[in-house]
Amino acid sequence: MDERDLFVADVWDVMARTPQHTYQILTKRPERMEELTARLPLLANVWLGASVENADHLFRIDHLRRVRAAVRFLSLEPLLSSLVSSVPGGIDLRGIDWAIVGGESGPGARPVDPSWVREIRDASRAQGTAFLFKQWGGTNKKKHGRTLDGRTWDEFPAGSSALR
Repeated sequence: MDERDLFVADVWDVMARTPQHTYQILTKRPERMEELTARLPLLANVWLGASVENADHLFRIDHLRRVRAAVRFLSLEPLLSSLVSSVPGGIDLRGIDWAIVGGESGPGARPVDPSWVREIRDASRAQGTAFLFKQWGGTNKKKHGRTLDGRTWDEFPAGSSALR
């Protein structure tokens, strides 16, 4: 094991010794996460996820699907393009427990198209993936809120009462 792997093993040990906490680990490199989790014990309190901001990064979902995890989640934020209409057959959420969607925020934030959010919501519902809409984003994210089609979407993965 190299130094980075030893650090991850140490962190994993801390998470194993603190099962009262739920940890969410998010990466843009799920291929590395896939490699690491093959050698680490499966922990019920550790949720593993990948960021996918546009269709160029959909390959990350395939890697995430192969990660050993109690819960696999996607952070689809900042959502910068359609992840459904740009792919033949749409987005494949098989093996993904939770989809979190949000727009970009802060100065220079690019707008999120409501149809992109609806596509993911509908795909999530059709494929049994919990859906959480976090925010519309913008330079003043509080002003734009987080309501989609007249309601908030605050679904969590099955059995995740620890975060509610």
